[in-house]
Amino acid sequence: MYAYLNGKITLKTPTHVYLDCNGIAFFVNITLHTFSQLEQNSTVKLFTHLVVREDAHILYGFISEEEKDMFLHLIAVSGVGPNTARLVLSSLTVQEFQKAIIQEDVRLIQSIKGIGPKSAQRLILELKDKLKKSPSSEGMEATLLQSHSSVMSDEALAALTMLGFQKPQAEKAITKVWKDNGNVQTVEDLIKLSLKNL
Repeated sequence: MYAYLNGKITLKTPTHVYLDCNGIAFFVNITLHTFSQLEQNSTVKLFTHLVVREDAHILYGFISEEEKDMFLHLIAVSGVGPNTARLVLSSLTVQEFQKAIIQEDVRLIQSIKGIGPKSAQRLILELKDKLKKSPSSEGMEATLLQSHSSVMSDEALAALTMLGFQKPQAEKAITKVWKDNGNVQTVEDLIKLSLKNL
């Protein structure tokens, strides 16, 4: 019903905000990740999803479309309600959760309060293929690239593009090296190992 709301935060708590949109304040439930990105009395855009129940209409808000999309993926899984989905996205970032699903990291998923072994397996089973195809999986690769030695990665990327390789393919090759061999010591080694992936 609402794609997003643009307004001023008049009250901010770790679980919800009051978002004043032209004199009308919306009570918006948020994740801890979104909470950490907001400042009281600042004007923000929150991407929203309205959950309609028999006894209430509950509005959830997210700092990014990526976080909102992951929330929608989560509540589409049988047995996962909006509060559990919010808890997941408060415990892990979108990239961390996506990586855990794709790599079938049951232990990390189970570390989220309220997620048991069966729930973790169900999340992996129902979300793995969807998240592999998701555009944000490309974002996850970029995040992995940055999370390691970004200076080395940047230098290796520049070298590979100068050698004539396309930037997206070079980025994937470098990311694969970091995934497979996180203790690369020099740019030269990083370039050599990346070339094997191209």
